[in-house]
Parts: sequence; structure tokens; C-alpha cells
Amino acid sequence: MDESSDGDPVRVVYDLSYRRLVTQLAALCGNLPEAEDIVQEAFVTAMTHRRDFVEVSNKEAWLRTVAVNLLRNRWRRARVTARALPKFRAELSIDLGPGTPEDHVAIVYALSQLSLPVRITVVLHYIADLSVAQVATELAVPEGTVKARLARARVQMAGHLIDREEADHV
Repeated sequence: MDESSDGDPVRVVYDLSYRRLVTQLAALCGNLPEAEDIVQEAFVTAMTHRRDFVEVSNKEAWLRTVAVNLLRNRWRRARVTARALPKFRAELSIDLGPGTPEDHVAIVYALSQLSLPVRITVVLHYIADLSVAQVATELAVPEGTVKARLARARVQMAGHLIDREEADHV
């Protein structure tokens, strides 16, 4: 990527990738404000690890990996807290912002029912628009694993989307 006139590579990547990364993380976590926070935190990490960030060839993939790891850490802490304080457990709250179409909410809900490895695979392939080979490379898994996860996700998500559609028509 070319550096902007101000010479800041982090700013250049921010301008090009911020929206895409937020969209991908919102699909993973189901919460737009949380996705924005996580992506911002990933960019802060890029700034604090500037030398590593500048040297990496795919900066957006680097940021996405950092963001997904941050999300995993949040979920891990939440699970530990939930075990320690069971009365504070909260159900999934999907918040994609005002005016979000019901179809988007339904899809994010269906995504939230998938295991994290399958959900990340789906988001990278369908939302980040990466090929099966690119997803396999980014997740360091064989292409067959990516294909199996995508097939499993289609079946599971179809079940959740059909259940939700039937509930809406009752």
C-alpha cells in the first residue's frame, strides 16, 4: 500500500480498511459498538507495534487477526466471569445500530449460534470476501477444513434462519 502524503502507514490502512474490519467484527460478535471498540484497539496495537506492522505484507489481515484475538480474549474473560458470578450471565444482545434491517439481525443471530472457528471462517469467506485458499492461509488450516466449516455453517445457519422465519409468521 502506498503511504499517504503525511507518511503514516497506519493512517493509510485505517482509511482503507476500518469500515471493512468493523463490518467483519460486527458479524462475528453481533454488536456494532463492541466491533468498533475492538477494531480501534487493533489499530492502537498497530501503532504500538509500528515496526512489525509496517513490515507485514497484508496489513488488513494482520489487523483482523489482532482484532479476532482481542475478541476471543474478551469472550474468555466473560466466560470466566460468568462462571464466577453466574447470576450476572446475560443473553446474547445483538446491537447493529438503529435502522438495521431485520434480515441482517437474523443473519448475525444465526452466525452467533456457530462455534467460533466456523463463525470466523464464514465471516472471512462471505463478508471479507476471501477465497477458500486465502481463508485457509489466514487461519493456518487446510483448505478442506475451510470447505467443511463452510458446509457445516450453511446447514446450521439455514436451520436457525428457517426457525426464526417460522417464528415470525406465527
